[in-house]
Amino acid sequence: MPEPTDVKNETEERPISAPSATEEGREPWPEEAESASKRERMGSYFREHPHARWILLLIVLVAVALGGYVWHYYSIREGTDDAQIDGHIVPVSARVSGTVISVNVDDNQQVERGSVLVQLDPKDYQVALQRAQAELASAQAAAIAARTSVPITHTTTGSNLSTAQAALDVAQKEVQVAQARVRESEAHYNRVAADLKRAQILISKDEISRQQYDAAVATEASARAAVDAAHAAEASAQSRVAQATAGVRSATTGPQQVLVMQSRAAEADAAARRAQAAVEAAELNLQYTTVRAPFAGVVSKRSVEPGQVISAGQPLFALVDLENVYVIANFKETQLHQMCPGQPVNIHVDAYNRDYRGHVESLSGATGARFSLLPPENATGNYVKVVQRLPIKIVFEPGQDPQHRLRPGLSVEPTVSVDQACRQVKDQSNGPAPLPPSTVAPAPADRAPGASPK
Repeated sequence: MPEPTDVKNETEERPISAPSATEEGREPWPEEAESASKRERMGSYFREHPHARWILLLIVLVAVALGGYVWHYYSIREGTDDAQIDGHIVPVSARVSGTVISVNVDDNQQVERGSVLVQLDPKDYQVALQRAQAELASAQAAAIAARTSVPITHTTTGSNLSTAQAALDVAQKEVQVAQARVRESEAHYNRVAADLKRAQILISKDEISRQQYDAAVATEASARAAVDAAHAAEASAQSRVAQATAGVRSATTGPQQVLVMQSRAAEADAAARRAQAAVEAAELNLQYTTVRAPFAGVVSKRSVEPGQVISAGQPLFALVDLENVYVIANFKETQLHQMCPGQPVNIHVDAYNRDYRGHVESLSGATGARFSLLPPENATGNYVKVVQRLPIKIVFEPGQDPQHRLRPGLSVEPTVSVDQACRQVKDQSNGPAPLPPSTVAPAPADRAPGASPK
């Protein structure tokens, strides 16, 4: 009984193979015959060349090693062909209007900083400067006169007050004298009037002569006139007192008059400063008739000719700064997980078939789609996820382009080495803070605007 069981197990464990053509009792198919002949030839080849197996194994190992090296090379590098050289292209325009009398440069000409590019007719601005200088001289003279009048007014008002006070004292004394004369004349008149009354009584009794009576009447009239004159003199003295009092009141406004003169002096100083500013503006306008290069570069897009009348702000040239060119590379968002500022970059320039060295300077604050004229809106309609691209600024290492052959707009292919940690690169380059490492899931706030979520 146990023997059949063992046989059964062996039968079950033995793999069932397809029956051959000989076992089936038929002729082999052509394909089967060809495969068998190949196996026989290969076996005979390896029997004739025993080292062929080792050579084949070595080739396989070299292929595996080469494949691993290629995989490692591309796994620590990120590249793109969506990149070009960029730079500072500044439109040069005139700051004043005028007639062009000379143009000293042409298209594609190299100029140095401060070179004269265009000369405008300066005659109108020279006349304006002379007029402003004359107005400045007049304003400065007026300011000097106004400043000088302040101490004069202070001294004059002080002396006027003393004089008015003295005149008031004199007028008051004259009033007192006039009042005394009034009392004197009234006393004399009272005595003369009493004498006249006695004379009238005596003349009625014929005790005095007519001549004596007439003398008494004349004396009484003279005394009455003296009283009237004394009253008039007193009134005149009172009016002089009132006049002197008004003079004192007027003289007491001296401090206010000094303040007025000081204000006029300040106004004259302000007018002088305004005239000085007008002179400086006229000098600047005269300087602006000479259009100079703000920096060294290449002149392009010349749009001015001699004899042309230009207005302020009209573009004349485009000046390209070749000293500070850089690369703007649009990497896919899927290539940014290990990219950070400071990492070295190999820049291949298609125009010259040459490689340059550089490094990542900064990453844009938003994707290129966010800066487009019509940014995408995914809130409505069907949404199709599109891999976004983020502009990366790459700068060249200095000293590689002494002849300034790199021009904005040339196509390049940058390759960033991302095998260094961001923190290490940051310490070496003293660049801005890097992006978070790929091993840490970034927060939504750290994701660049416009980038699709991972």
